[in-house]
Amino acid sequence: MALARVVYYQVLGLLVLMTPWLSTMAAAHSHANELNEENASKAVDSILWIHIFLQALIWGVLFPAGMVFGIAKSRWHVPLQSTGIALTLGGYILGHSHKGRAFLASAHGTMANLLLIPILTQLFLGIYLKLHINEQTLRPWAVRLHGTVGKSYPILGWTQMLFGAITFRGYCRGGHLGQCLAHYIMGSGFIAYGMIMAILLLVGEAWVRRSGRSPEWWDSWYLSFSAVNTFTEHRGSSWSVKDMQHTILGVLWWTGGALGIFLARNNQRTVIPSIIIILTGWAMSEHAQALMISTRVHALFGYTLGLAGVTRIIEICFFVPTFANSGVAGKVFRHLPPFLLVSAGILFMSATDEELEFVHENEMDHVTYILIMFCISFILYLVTVSLINLYATSGRNASSFHSRTHPSGYDDTVVGGIELRTPLSASAANKWYARVPSRSGEPVREQQHILGEDDDDEN
Repeated sequence: MALARVVYYQVLGLLVLMTPWLSTMAAAHSHANELNEENASKAVDSILWIHIFLQALIWGVLFPAGMVFGIAKSRWHVPLQSTGIALTLGGYILGHSHKGRAFLASAHGTMANLLLIPILTQLFLGIYLKLHINEQTLRPWAVRLHGTVGKSYPILGWTQMLFGAITFRGYCRGGHLGQCLAHYIMGSGFIAYGMIMAILLLVGEAWVRRSGRSPEWWDSWYLSFSAVNTFTEHRGSSWSVKDMQHTILGVLWWTGGALGIFLARNNQRTVIPSIIIILTGWAMSEHAQALMISTRVHALFGYTLGLAGVTRIIEICFFVPTFANSGVAGKVFRHLPPFLLVSAGILFMSATDEELEFVHENEMDHVTYILIMFCISFILYLVTVSLINLYATSGRNASSFHSRTHPSGYDDTVVGGIELRTPLSASAANKWYARVPSRSGEPVREQQHILGEDDDDEN
């Protein structure tokens, strides 16, 4: 305890000494007044490249893994997050020390300074929790705040990396801002939807059971709240074709979402969210574009999104989540809807006018460009399922995983050990996620996830 207090006050003193220096550096590194044509055309130096790849590694892999370790109560949580914080501060310094290309003042630079708030908050709370003081008064609130801030890291990291890419290319300025908002917000929404679906299908069944709601009830609410383009697409006094299309898509999402919420009440299954996704995909595949490459990228985005909806309907109607009676095909099929949603999101984010004009000017064909986007989708979904697997096999879940895994490395229920399940009692067998009933009314056997206990965590 005494050693912990000494470390706490040493770190606190170091941060107090560093804060004025960091603030001075940020203020002195204003790009708005120093950017000219010569600086803007300079090559990107090695320091900036190190900053880019280091921060992408930290916020894209290191912090999310540390968050998962925190939720799973793993002893690796503190070392990983501490390393991430130290490297982030180093990356922050590198981002303000490069001598190559200069950039205009941007949201990326502003958010870099704002990110110091959650980083330092997480650090202070983590040290405080290790001191184990005020157990009955302040500590319970500190645990909750520490967990909330930690779980926000993937969202903050994704946003900041997106701002960084936009700043690097100089996109989204002037008249392009509206289109950037539409593509990047909705594309990120599809990616988030796919990741949430993957979590619910792979390790979230116990949580959804406790919620007393069917998965489509949550899907419908998500789609309803994601319909921001109802109010953001129309600008000016006249309505363009794109304004009308994008706005009506927003209306489609919240009207269909409202129907889905009603039909999914009392744990009922519904395919309405999937139909919304299919209609959105069809509409985007028919979206008129100025460039042929843009038309083709939008078309494949629409086909991918529509296929995600179709595979989700098949999953709802023919496969129960535990796939106890569905064999290997059912277990594999479960990954299709979320992966296709992630891929559709990446394709839509890559389809802004500025991006596709750049691709067109560099004489890259749509096939090459689309394949590059699918490569990114594979990487992103790999990170997603790796983190899910990390949760299922580490910390408080490690003993359950090892006790149910044969020496050959295969789980009793599912190859790969991601989905660990035990039989559900007969009384609750049809409570959640039942297959759409057949004419014979034959009951479907279900199982329950042994992971996901929702106690307080210190991530």
